[in-house]
Amino acid sequence: MDMNRYTISLVTACALAAVPAVGRAYALDGQFALADVDQARADRERAREDQERARDDQERARADRERAREDQERNRSEQSYERGRNFIERQEWLRAVEQFSSLISDRAPRADASLYWRAYALDKLNRQTEALTSLAELSKSFPASRWLNDSRALELQIRQRAGQPVSPDQQSDDELKLLAIQGLMHSDPANSVPMLEKLLQGNSSPRLKERALFVLAQSNSTRAQEVLGRVARGNANPELQEKAIQYLGMNGTAANRQILADIYQSSADVGVKRRILRSFMMAGDRSRVLNAATTEKSPELRVEAVRQLGMMGAREELWQLYQKESAVEVKQQLLQSMGMAGDSSHLADIANSESNPDLLRTAIRTMGMTGGGQAKADALVSIYSRQKDPNLKNAALDGLFISGNADALVALARKETDPAMKRRIVEKLSLMNSSAAQKYMLELLEK
Repeated sequence: MDMNRYTISLVTACALAAVPAVGRAYALDGQFALADVDQARADRERAREDQERARDDQERARADRERAREDQERNRSEQSYERGRNFIERQEWLRAVEQFSSLISDRAPRADASLYWRAYALDKLNRQTEALTSLAELSKSFPASRWLNDSRALELQIRQRAGQPVSPDQQSDDELKLLAIQGLMHSDPANSVPMLEKLLQGNSSPRLKERALFVLAQSNSTRAQEVLGRVARGNANPELQEKAIQYLGMNGTAANRQILADIYQSSADVGVKRRILRSFMMAGDRSRVLNAATTEKSPELRVEAVRQLGMMGAREELWQLYQKESAVEVKQQLLQSMGMAGDSSHLADIANSESNPDLLRTAIRTMGMTGGGQAKADALVSIYSRQKDPNLKNAALDGLFISGNADALVALARKETDPAMKRRIVEKLSLMNSSAAQKYMLELLEK
């Protein structure tokens, strides 16, 4: 032993020997107490960090639930409104009144339109006083509504008939007008367009105006397109505007697509922009949809543009967008759109490189919706074998199940040693109408 170290040890030992036993115990206890304090402080810090992470997770989960709830309410409201419109089309006036009254009491997003259609149905039921009350409520509660012009036209018709029997041939008159408009499709556009324009500006029913708009959309005359463009810009009620935007996309000439682009650029209405993106898709205008997916500031509209790109089969564009996108919500839609476009190759690349567990799970599951044959199956099997996270392994199983690959699932079941995972594979095989799955089930029964 080194003499210096020996000397120090000897001195230390003597010093300790000189300290009474109780004193030594206190000294040692003090050292242990300090260590316990440090450990407790570290434990509290870790607990605080865990609590903060838990609060963050809860907040994200709450925000997700709130968004999902709002989406459900919006979808439920839209479905209820469409049911009411269907009752109008089928002339089930009483059911229409009940349906739109429910939407009005719930203060649904289309409450102003619901007030109009309730009045329309009440008028058909010969309940003019109630119809006028509904129109008055529309005017009072929604002074800026784009349904006001139609409301005033209906009110005028009702008041003109006040105290007089409702004309029994009113509906047949509309049908005759519809037949006449249909006949205009085969006449000279130069003569028919002014008549249709006048009808759109008059007191005709919204249904008749929609039909007139459809006839206009069939004409390639400059004036017809000008009228259609004005309606698409919002010079009518919202439903007519939506129809005009749709018709411009269906007849997707360069001029019509330019009209849509101008409206998109000038509008601040997310609903209008969303419908224009869908019309771009119908017109096959991939460049404008891609531009919206790339430059649009609203995540909601980027999601819509990405969805339309998927329907257009824009594989490379979606792949480039995914590499640049930062919003998880948009990236989720990008993955789903890649599935719609059948891009199993890029989905496999993402499944092998993505670090976000939610995106990774979506990419793996979406692979099952695409083509790719054996290469895709091999990629999913590789992911299943490589991953340790049960959620990701389940996503790979979902992909194989969606693509109907019973052979790959049977092979995985034979190798699987984890009882829980094997049970999941067998559950999926039990739902598949496959000879390979049935044969494996018989093997399990014989064991």
